[in-house]
Amino acid sequence: MKNISLLGATGSIGIQTLDVIASHPNEFKLVSMSFGTNYQKGIEIINKFHPKFVSVKDKATYDILKDTFTKEEISFHYGEEGLIEAAIYDGVDVLVNAVVGSVGLIPTLRAIENNITIALANKETLVTAGHIVTELAKKHNVSILPVDSEHSAIFQCLQGENEKSIERLIVTASGGSFRDKTRAELEGVTVEQALNHPNWSMGAKITIDSATMMNKGLEVIEAHWLFNMPYEKIDVLLHKESIIHSLVEFQDHSIIAQLGTPDMRVPIQYALTYPNRLPLMHGKRLDLSEIGQLHFEKADFSRFRCLQYAYESGKIGGTMPTVLNAANEEAVAAFLKGKISFLHIENLIETSLEKHENIALPSLEQIQEVDKLTRRFVQTLIS
Repeated sequence: MKNISLLGATGSIGIQTLDVIASHPNEFKLVSMSFGTNYQKGIEIINKFHPKFVSVKDKATYDILKDTFTKEEISFHYGEEGLIEAAIYDGVDVLVNAVVGSVGLIPTLRAIENNITIALANKETLVTAGHIVTELAKKHNVSILPVDSEHSAIFQCLQGENEKSIERLIVTASGGSFRDKTRAELEGVTVEQALNHPNWSMGAKITIDSATMMNKGLEVIEAHWLFNMPYEKIDVLLHKESIIHSLVEFQDHSIIAQLGTPDMRVPIQYALTYPNRLPLMHGKRLDLSEIGQLHFEKADFSRFRCLQYAYESGKIGGTMPTVLNAANEEAVAAFLKGKISFLHIENLIETSLEKHENIALPSLEQIQEVDKLTRRFVQTLIS
């Protein structure tokens, strides 16, 4: 029995993690969790899984939960302090970090310091502070297990292999909701169109990131840290069907790929059960004869500029990836609220990167300060 802490319980990854936990009640127990302000869904989860500790985003939501659960033996908290407490709650074996944004960084660091295994679905943790997170994990001998389908695929392909024999990592990308559109056709696209992903059911922010290909850019930076691989050996390949989740090429030119239907429960469950596997309840088996054909294209940097920005920021290192991530988060939030156009997301990120004076080996405090200043700068540009 593994005790699970789940950050971001009401989000897309959170809900699918709960499905995995519910499917294997003898293997997993939810002991602590966090969510934002969706208290209706939060109450539903609490009633079903009976966690011992729950943290929420703000005091208003906290007050609602306290009034709702007056007799149950559950502790409640809110804000960053509550998020950290949920991550390191007593007895937790695995932290599933499924929150969106840089808010996931500090809870991850605290969990590592408490020798808790990390199942990481929060890209921003490694994007903004990869050198700090990986060094701390090495110091405490804590495993960081990838939950993103692409990184999980690479992780699975590498089982039993010598890392010295790796030639390159090939991260696949669906291309998002606008993959068949030219840049000219992106003028005036709506939020609703951007949120219409052809393959995956994801949260709003990640779906927009998929449409700009920033999601793939963040995954490239994450892969660099997870697998200790130089950027020159990480490629992105457009693959519309999302059947091959990623590939690894070795020195002898052999390529190993991990395939499966688009179902996030597979990488979530593998992170929770590693190094073992369990049956996936109600999962659809992959039938290649039914699919018939798979399609692949090169990723064009001139078409997907956010992908280019991510590679450049990753190679420069320091605080550049922090700026990349913070500017993107603010720009996407503005787009979702109808304040800017879709293509303006790229412009805000590019301007932020150009104006930034890089810090080569930043401390955690410097990363947090750069993150804050970048957000203010982007908000100024928007207003």
